[in-house]
Amino acid sequence: MYQLPFDVPHTTYDQALGILHSALRFGICPMLESVEDMLAELGNPDLAFRSVQIAGTNGKTSTARFTAAILRGEGMRTALYTSPELVSYTERMEVGGSPVSEDAFARGIVAAREAGRRVNAKRTSAGERPYDITEFDLLTVAACVVFAEAGVDVAVLECGMGGRWDATSAVKSIRSVAITGIGLDHMRILGDTLEKIAGEKAAIIRCGRSCVLGVGTATPDTMEDVFLDQCSCEGVVPTLLRPEVLADAAGEMHPGIPRAHADLPHAMYRVVERPNRIGGSLVLDVRTTRASYAEVSALKPVYQAANIACAVQLAEDYLGRPLDAEKLFGSVVTCPTPGRFDVVRAEPVALVDACHNPQSVATFLTAVRGVAPVVEERPALLCAVLADKDVEGIVRLLAPEFPRAFCTQTSSPRALSAEELAKLFEAAGNTPVGTFGSVAEAVAALGDESFVACGSITTAGEVTGIFRPGVQNRGATVC
Repeated sequence: MYQLPFDVPHTTYDQALGILHSALRFGICPMLESVEDMLAELGNPDLAFRSVQIAGTNGKTSTARFTAAILRGEGMRTALYTSPELVSYTERMEVGGSPVSEDAFARGIVAAREAGRRVNAKRTSAGERPYDITEFDLLTVAACVVFAEAGVDVAVLECGMGGRWDATSAVKSIRSVAITGIGLDHMRILGDTLEKIAGEKAAIIRCGRSCVLGVGTATPDTMEDVFLDQCSCEGVVPTLLRPEVLADAAGEMHPGIPRAHADLPHAMYRVVERPNRIGGSLVLDVRTTRASYAEVSALKPVYQAANIACAVQLAEDYLGRPLDAEKLFGSVVTCPTPGRFDVVRAEPVALVDACHNPQSVATFLTAVRGVAPVVEERPALLCAVLADKDVEGIVRLLAPEFPRAFCTQTSSPRALSAEELAKLFEAAGNTPVGTFGSVAEAVAALGDESFVACGSITTAGEVTGIFRPGVQNRGATVC
């Protein structure tokens, strides 16, 4: 069993949040050395378990959750590391399907901070520049400590951003990886074309690791070539995930027809039953490189079919064997996906979705159309976005899809004001019925009206916090 190589003081959860908030948001220079050295200072907790890593612009959180649930169903003590949280920072680290305790979270953070302090003290003594240690560096190192102390068998790690310089890539125990798809997001950091962004995410494909390339990597050809070239350079034979019917991947793929690649292994899926209402059943058949699984079911929208199928192949690759079909069925149907087409109030319906860029909005809207084909019969839209996103692209997609729109703004310092957002909706042909200075005011004003809330992860988190008060809204992120 892993043990910390040095003592750390008891730290409360609120103190741990203070440590995180005082860290840098981003480093001056992207690097993995800081995280690698911190892990080494801690006695390499990342080697106390094996890991699966998942990258992608959209779909990676859901795929990570399904993968963790499937591995847990196979009898493995499984951890999950995702970001960002909806309500509480503890959501970022799960063991056995539940968020870790505030005490465990705080212990991990203070251990990571002490490791960083020791590493930088050594660098200063050697005349070297101290590392820029970011919030995500601290969280990732802390997660490794928490998971190691919990004695997990495998940790499913979701990349925070990109892949090449993502802190999760410093973990030395990664055995299997997946990339769900690519969209134009974080362009100032990752690049301004699909191909450039793909290059950053493709870096997680390394010699000795199995690899699944999700449906969102198949088109355009120039983007897919980035992944295939990386696989070739690393000597990795990827498994390509494809829908048997292209319509089953609507919103998940860029325009174009995927190439056949008959020389590469494929995993396939087919949607056999689509949900006919919000919260209805999705049923799909999945055929992997090892087995076929009929009628895998989930209370999810159609777009989750690609993520479920990706998770099935990824879990198989990690285990190196077929899955138990009955256990798979139970794992998938009970797997929660917070903030992803998530019903937070049943009657009248209040649904949240964390879509926050045009590609994820387009995917979200395919699900909306599937369960409510008539625009006039859909719930109202409650929207709040962040100013540094493609706001016009988001509004252009959402405005014609809902009969009534309400605009608000989240507590994030990056939030676009409700008034500015309302002007964009008006320009797009859907003049908002109401404009509110906070999410709480907007929800209160909507009262018993059915609504769908989306536009940013923070929007989904704040609405979720209102309807699920049992989850304390402490330390929620502003991203």
